[in-house]
Amino acid sequence: MRKPFANRREFLAAASALSLAACSRTAGPGGDDAILRVALASAPDTLDPLRGQLAVSALMFKQLHAPLTEYAPSGGVAPGLADGWRSDDGQLWIFRLNPDLVWSDGTPLTSEDVVWTAQRAVDPMTGFADLGDFFAVEGAREAVAGERPPEDIAVEAPDPRTVVFRLNQPVGLFPVFMREFYPLPRHAIEPAPEAWTRAAGWVSAGPYVLATHEEGRYLLRRNRNFHAAQSVSIPQIEVEVVENAEARAQRFRAGEFDICEQPPAGEISALKAEFGPELHSFNAPTLTYLKLNHSRAPLNDLRVRQAISLSIDRAFLSDTLFDAEASPTETVIPADARPAPADLDTAGALLAAAGYGPERPLRLDLRLIAGGRERMAAAIMRDLARVHVELNLVPSEALDMFAAVDAGDFDLSLSRFDRGLKSDPNFMLQPFGPDGFADDGGWSGLVREDFDLLMTQARATINANARAELYRRAEQLLLAEQAIVPLLHERTFWLIGDRVEGWRQEIPPMLWRDLDLD
Repeated sequence: MRKPFANRREFLAAASALSLAACSRTAGPGGDDAILRVALASAPDTLDPLRGQLAVSALMFKQLHAPLTEYAPSGGVAPGLADGWRSDDGQLWIFRLNPDLVWSDGTPLTSEDVVWTAQRAVDPMTGFADLGDFFAVEGAREAVAGERPPEDIAVEAPDPRTVVFRLNQPVGLFPVFMREFYPLPRHAIEPAPEAWTRAAGWVSAGPYVLATHEEGRYLLRRNRNFHAAQSVSIPQIEVEVVENAEARAQRFRAGEFDICEQPPAGEISALKAEFGPELHSFNAPTLTYLKLNHSRAPLNDLRVRQAISLSIDRAFLSDTLFDAEASPTETVIPADARPAPADLDTAGALLAAAGYGPERPLRLDLRLIAGGRERMAAAIMRDLARVHVELNLVPSEALDMFAAVDAGDFDLSLSRFDRGLKSDPNFMLQPFGPDGFADDGGWSGLVREDFDLLMTQARATINANARAELYRRAEQLLLAEQAIVPLLHERTFWLIGDRVEGWRQEIPPMLWRDLDLD
């Protein structure tokens, strides 16, 4: 188990450059001692891309690892470790690596490393957290199930710079998926498979390396062996986890951070008044929804699920809690139309038909992550009380809630996912599809089988318009079954200090390699 530093003083001593930069956003820019200070809302569950499950882990991976293809500054796809790729049929993909790639310790990085990482990804002893995009590789699904050796999957390295992926069906977005496929250093991992993510043994190919780490704090230093090192301006980044949203905002206000994610939800008007031009909102593929446990009665009754959806005043959530900076929605894929107002009469009739009403209220637990969503949960509780559904709010830490949901120990959960820089409709529906990370509500049956089939067909479709139509049809099935209760498409908010430069209005400041300090 990693031994944390005794205190912040010890951490700063280990990261000697930190002592040169004071703790104010107005500290002098430039030079090798310049530090970007970032506040995150939660800690990554791991720094191993093949095991991470949380969005914050994916954010850290973007800084510490280099993917096969890369996010462009505008959020599109761009060359990464591979400087080019091609396919004639969408099923056989050939990637060509940049010449003379090396790991952060100077060891050559070749196509053999890419193949080994792909094999490690499907090894059931490794535990790839989200294989949804990678199951398209021929043999991957069987390898994960233990029915085929990982070495037999269809990924090859015909020469040191070429990687060939053979898929079990055409996937037009495969290069886009590769923006989050991070080749890993075999020479560092095999000798220490459980310790290589610690600072002492850190090796990677990303723009930054992990210099020091204590509980809740990370110091990143520029990787001078990064293949695009000349484009990385900020030499050091100090990341601190501050779980309480109010505390994050207060410490940003005090000058301790340059960038702060997720300021307090539901207080956007006050934040606008206080922080003015330092508060920024971004379009984001972000969905807030109620997850329903289909395995529990009465949530296995479609009438009950529909009544819950019909009872919620989504416009109130958007306009009051988010100052109209979120869009109320009844869909997963963003649409222009606002949802209909709450329909209490129909909701009450559905519940009555299911056997619930004033004399027999329906009592359910609502799980949520503590520290920022309580006001939204309270508003939902008020809405449902109008149709005699009594909610018991169960706030907890994020990992505890995820564990409860994974174990099926919930009625409802107030859930949210942010697909980061991913905007294709696939990335909104994929979490609920086969092998999706949000497919943990127990939804099953014939309609679910049809939904899975459409999702599979959509993934195999190269034509963008045809693919979008298949996703639209799949979404109709998901909503007809009220498999989940969509609530809001949120914008994502960040506090960004005035000395931070290089970020773009189109996407959140998640690519720290592109930033600079004034």
